Amino acid sequence: MSQTSDQMELRETEIVAHYPMALAMLQGFDHAPRIGAARAAPAVERSSGIGTRRRFRSTTPGLATRRSVPTGAVQLMATIKGADEGDALISVVQATVLNALRRAVSIALAVAGNYASNSGLGDMKRANLEGALPTARKVEFAELLAAEALITLYVFANATAYLLSSHQTEVTAEVGEVKEVLIDNGQTALHGALWELDQNIAALAPDDVHLVAAITSYAEALMETVALRAQNAPRLAAFTGASWHVEADDFTVQGFTPATKAKSTTLTMTFKKPHEVVGNHIAKYQAMKLAKMLVAYDFDRRLNPFAELGGFIFTFMGDGKPGTGKTTLIQMMAGLLNDYCQAAGYPFRYQNLSTDNIDSYQGKSGQNAKAFINTVLDPSVIGFGTIDDIDQLAGKRGDRQSSAGQLEITAVLMESFAGANTVVRGNCTFGMFSNYPENVDDALRQRAGARFLVDGPQTRDDYIDILYLLMGKNHDIPLGAHEVFSAQEIKKAVAASFEGHARPHEPGLMEVFDRVQGQIGDLDTIAKLGTYLKAIQEADPRFTGRAIKNITDAVKVRAMDFELPDAWMESPDLFLFKDYETKTAMIADLRVPITTDMVVQEINRYADSEFRYADKSDEVAIEALVRDFGRQEEAKKRWLEGKG
Repeated sequence: MSQTSDQMELRETEIVAHYPMALAMLQGFDHAPRIGAARAAPAVERSSGIGTRRRFRSTTPGLATRRSVPTGAVQLMATIKGADEGDALISVVQATVLNALRRAVSIALAVAGNYASNSGLGDMKRANLEGALPTARKVEFAELLAAEALITLYVFANATAYLLSSHQTEVTAEVGEVKEVLIDNGQTALHGALWELDQNIAALAPDDVHLVAAITSYAEALMETVALRAQNAPRLAAFTGASWHVEADDFTVQGFTPATKAKSTTLTMTFKKPHEVVGNHIAKYQAMKLAKMLVAYDFDRRLNPFAELGGFIFTFMGDGKPGTGKTTLIQMMAGLLNDYCQAAGYPFRYQNLSTDNIDSYQGKSGQNAKAFINTVLDPSVIGFGTIDDIDQLAGKRGDRQSSAGQLEITAVLMESFAGANTVVRGNCTFGMFSNYPENVDDALRQRAGARFLVDGPQTRDDYIDILYLLMGKNHDIPLGAHEVFSAQEIKKAVAASFEGHARPHEPGLMEVFDRVQGQIGDLDTIAKLGTYLKAIQEADPRFTGRAIKNITDAVKVRAMDFELPDAWMESPDLFLFKDYETKTAMIADLRVPITTDMVVQEINRYADSEFRYADKSDEVAIEALVRDFGRQEEAKKRWLEGKG
């Protein structure tokens, strides 16, 4: 992908100029920890007569001795070379790690130098050295130094994780909380980080595989810690408002956003064609539209015209009974995206968050969820993230059955889907799927901007089509009087499905609708529609302002109620490879007017789902209370019998 217009090229000469200082840091420096505490290497007895302490290599060939350095000294290079139980030769992985760390430190110093020039910090440093810095600017100087420290740490961690990403394996390392985050200035900050990294390697890396795991885990933890600190730190505009690109590594520094290699995931799922999704007309139609919307993303502008014009679905929830086709819908959408991206040469990344990501280790479940989110959000790829059986994965707050790990995942998803820092670029979408959406936390469920009711086959024609599809070809049974898949013609089926929402489906909502319409007549003005919404809120207090936003977003999707022509997907030059302004104009020309019928249908469609969830949730709670009362009565009966 070509770099964006607001990117600056970080020249190779600037990076290489910092190699000597970076190498000196890796070879050794003195550091007395201020916040962190030295961690001991785990003592694992291997066999009788073999010691458990790490051995460090001497500079004398053939002579292996323990490292002998002054108290407080950090020799990261020696620690890394010792991560193989005293092998006399440096391994390929160790050499790769050392080169990556040297380059990461150099990139961090180069970006910090750019920041110092752009923010005025460089001039203030020179004035301070000369004793000419005015007293009135001391506070500003300290804030700029702290900002430089945060920038240096983040870029170092970001570059380290990026450069070593292709060497990662399934092995992980638990580095714990990052503590030695010093903000005096950039160099002191690096000393603290390299000291803590040295501690982690010594304790957690007995071999090359664990060496990479320990370093990348520490880099990711450091990025997260620094990004949190940076949220309230001043003087960072010169960094967050710009971006730098390192051509040799294809590495981009974009504020406090992790960089990942723009590569696709290898998909092993069985893709489904649209005609193989029987029933589920609205869900299938919206999934097909969304797949085309995603590939309209502009990699140069890092924005999707649909996200700017309105009508882009960032999060959606698909719910239905078991066996109604949720998995088939995922397979269809992933298959369409995979095909479109292959035709355009775009990297496509699919990720699923499953119950395997729930971990008993405190904080690990949240880390797994955050890694899932960041992988899909990566602005250099087209992303599709799914959370299947979300009712089992994300805990419901206040529910005693929810584990700490499930509640961690809930918190991460809520913050990521509609948090203060959520940025919708239009390059990715997240789908939450559940057989029991009433068991999903109310606030998390309402963060689903669109609702896909996955109700499976409904009509006689649907059941004939699905039987024909699943029977396959290996039989001689005649088809009979039926035109295969004609009922699945998407436009005809969707139009009928939308018209079916001119009136509500749930009994509770039907009562509200009839009462309001009887009082004020047809819902044909903004005032009347607002009156209907207020009546719904009075019937169900959970119907809040977020519900109104989701409804209006759905209406905007309906305004984009057209399919991008298949030819645009098959021949990228016709649309996908156009510049951002041209693509936006082409889409705007296809928009249809918003009507009151659309608004009423979307209100009913969304409110039906909320009433359906509420009714099921209440029924589940009542059944639980009935069981509890039954247990109490039985316990009381047995207790009285025992007393007798």
